[in-house]
Amino acid sequence: MKEDWKLFTHVHMDSAHAKELLAEILDDGELVRQSFAPSSTYNSQGLAQWDKLRDEMMYANRWFLDVAIDLDRLGQLLDMLLAPALPAVWYRARIRTEDVDFPIDQMGAPPKRRSSHGRANPAGIPYLYLGSLPETAAAEIRPHTGEVACVAEFTIPDIKAVDLRDPRKLVSPFILTDSSEIGQLRADLPFLERLGEELTRPVQPAGAAIDYIPSQYLCEYIKTRGFDGVIYRSSVSDGINLALFNPCAATGGAVAAYQISKVSVAVAKT
Repeated sequence: MKEDWKLFTHVHMDSAHAKELLAEILDDGELVRQSFAPSSTYNSQGLAQWDKLRDEMMYANRWFLDVAIDLDRLGQLLDMLLAPALPAVWYRARIRTEDVDFPIDQMGAPPKRRSSHGRANPAGIPYLYLGSLPETAAAEIRPHTGEVACVAEFTIPDIKAVDLRDPRKLVSPFILTDSSEIGQLRADLPFLERLGEELTRPVQPAGAAIDYIPSQYLCEYIKTRGFDGVIYRSSVSDGINLALFNPCAATGGAVAAYQISKVSVAVAKT
């Protein structure tokens, strides 16, 4: 329950207290002391299908694909990842190139003809990328120490978004009544985690045109499901990001200048 469904993860809920709680709920103190193994009946082809599909999109075929993925099942899973109530105010940053700040009308998404490929959007289809904090928005544009970032506030309405930050924590087995559905959902959890990784995976600028293709495909499908955007973790900060499919849905506000005083770098042997 702790590993698969992220239950009993409260700071004061250790394993001993979790067992005590379960014993009370089940009215059986011996049951929680027994060992259990997941059923081998349920398996998921989603992860394997996705890996094959992303390789084909990146290196073989772009528009007419040979690899098939179960889009109906993918849609069912995404519908379970509806984001909770989101903050009304988000932030977007641009590096200041002159001695004056950008006006708010230059802080939104770029025009269609100047919209390059992004983590969520294909070239020519602009989305509005927003950060939950000014620091998050500034970090996402990869600034250098000493530069000045213009950070604009944007207010968004209530929207329907997919939350790919932590699928195991968001998806609940308690919304299902059939044990076979719960078993299949558990088998699909690694697939959902991989989808979240697609939007968080660090990408080198030189390879972005190819490396962003799988996440762009995913976001295009999410958009066809009637969602307004995608929430995902930031790979360069502690905040969260929102890719808003319709930039006009956000209302611009104040613009403030931030001096980039420090850029942190962490390294690891490959």
